[in-house]
Amino acid sequence: MNAAVPPRQFPEGETPERGSSLLTISHRLRVRDYTIANLLDEHTTLTTDQLAAVLFEHRTTCRHRLHALRRLGFIDRFVRNRPGDPAPACWVPGTLSARYVALARDENPPTPKALRDRQDRTYASPYLDHLLQANQFFIDLLVDARHRAQADLVRWWSERTTVAAFGRRVHPDGHGVWRDEVGETGFFLELDRGTESLPRLVDKLSAYRRLQADGGPAYPVLFALPSAAREQHLQAKLADRLPGGVRVATCVTQSGVSPAGRIWWLVGQPPRRISLGEIPGEHGPLGPLAPGPAKPDHHPLALLTGVPLLP
Repeated sequence: MNAAVPPRQFPEGETPERGSSLLTISHRLRVRDYTIANLLDEHTTLTTDQLAAVLFEHRTTCRHRLHALRRLGFIDRFVRNRPGDPAPACWVPGTLSARYVALARDENPPTPKALRDRQDRTYASPYLDHLLQANQFFIDLLVDARHRAQADLVRWWSERTTVAAFGRRVHPDGHGVWRDEVGETGFFLELDRGTESLPRLVDKLSAYRRLQADGGPAYPVLFALPSAAREQHLQAKLADRLPGGVRVATCVTQSGVSPAGRIWWLVGQPPRRISLGEIPGEHGPLGPLAPGPAKPDHHPLALLTGVPLLP
């Protein structure tokens, strides 16, 4: 006889309500909660600080709401402790949020086992830090947009969605469309943490050249790099090997500095920093490999459009 599996342990006051369904908790859910469900489903995991930055006025309010949603069984979280590293709470889809997102798309909800596997895969992933940093790039754009009337991140797709939308031709860390008073640009993000060789980074551009040649959009490839020295070395290599027709820009990631600002250096141009909106990034004609301009439902916070944030 197999030994009994010990019940999952939750901190005091956080045990999910048993027997919950979407119907039984519906009166306790708000539009912002559905937005959280969509963001977690699309982008795998987000931290408390990331969700607070784009959906709440106060971090404490965010933390209380997230824990309330966890008690309802709507979302879940993990903390991956490692010596010497910060250990933020990482939020992931829960039983009911995963069910809501799937049913809203007229898809079959994941089985409990499939959801557990997805959660555990996220927790155990050796690329978790990379994912969180890539997500932070787009979170910073959304934060910038909160404080600028004419600026907005009108599309934010995860690597998974981007790969599917562009015929599995390219595998960036994400795709976005940024719009501000200067202009609009679609882009592919390649987040570099210094773990790959520079020739490997350069080689990635061949796939983008083929995508564009086969009818894909003329979106620039943005390399976000960990140091000025690495940026200089990559710029030097790209000056000699840049695939024809592909625009590339580089920046050095800096905490607290918006990716929309004047931090980008276009390859092949003098080292004059320009803003994200100044980088050419045309959608091109619609086609199998070109989704075109952002639609209203592409907005990462589409459900909250026109709805003021609650305190």
